[in-house]
Amino acid sequence: MNTEFPDKYITLGLKIAYYRRKAGYTQEYFAELIDKSVSFVGQVEGTGTVRGVSLETLFKIAQVLKIPPAKLLEED
Repeated sequence: MNTEFPDKYITLGLKIAYYRRKAGYTQEYFAELIDKSVSFVGQVEGTGTVRGVSLETLFKIAQVLKIPPAKLLEED
């Protein structure tokens, strides 16, 4: 993916991974809950690739993790 903001995508993926682990979900189970493939989850959470997510998917991720979507986008 060609983007001007690769660091923001990587940070988003790391936050998703953090909250997923905090919820006690494996990548496999989390992928089922958000109706995506394990490969997709791995790409989003991985720091070696830049993988975007749609707003629909972002909202679904936040819903499953029981956090406000803004938590995933706010800067620390």
